[in-house]
Amino acid sequence: MRRFLIVSVGAAAAALLTSCTTMSKDECLAGAWGEKGYADGASGYPVTRLEDHAKACAKYQVAPNPGAYQSAREDGLRSYCTFQRGWSEGRAGNTYYGVCRPEEEAEFLPAYRDGRRLYEVVTAVESAQSALNSAISRIENREDKLEAKQAELRQNGSSDEERQKIRNRIQEVRGEIRDARRNARDASDALDMARREEDRVRYELSRRYPV
Repeated sequence: MRRFLIVSVGAAAAALLTSCTTMSKDECLAGAWGEKGYADGASGYPVTRLEDHAKACAKYQVAPNPGAYQSAREDGLRSYCTFQRGWSEGRAGNTYYGVCRPEEEAEFLPAYRDGRRLYEVVTAVESAQSALNSAISRIENREDKLEAKQAELRQNGSSDEERQKIRNRIQEVRGEIRDARRNARDASDALDMARREEDRVRYELSRRYPV
């Protein structure tokens, strides 16, 4: 597909491109549009990147040189639209903006998609590990609270009403511990599944890429 785009992150990435200044005052005044074009092409930026540069430089009364920029951008794209770069871009979770010519995309895109597959399963493992860590932390926190409330209950001087409130809170904390332990078991199962999927994808891709 000529204009393939990773929809899940493409919109956010595109917004980021237009929400920040793409060139400094010194860069605008230097007017090295060929250098900027080559760098943008080698980074896989869409052609609309020049519009962002124009907006950034307008405040300094500097207009871009579209011819120099576009010619150099095409040179930069030749270093971007390769099988190896497709793999590394996908593996890093970067967005592809459909900038390669069809004959180049035939090499770039399959490697990019494979890289994205690995990126996604690795990200899933990291997410599952984070969920497990959070559940374990919650268990430890609630166990500390339970110990503190039990110690408070053993103290003398509390009224019957206060002691009943402490007992009620102890029961609540015990319920929170049960919930957290259940969450930890679920997270552990999810982590095991995510790791198995990562191993499967790595094994499958290891015949073609350095995984």
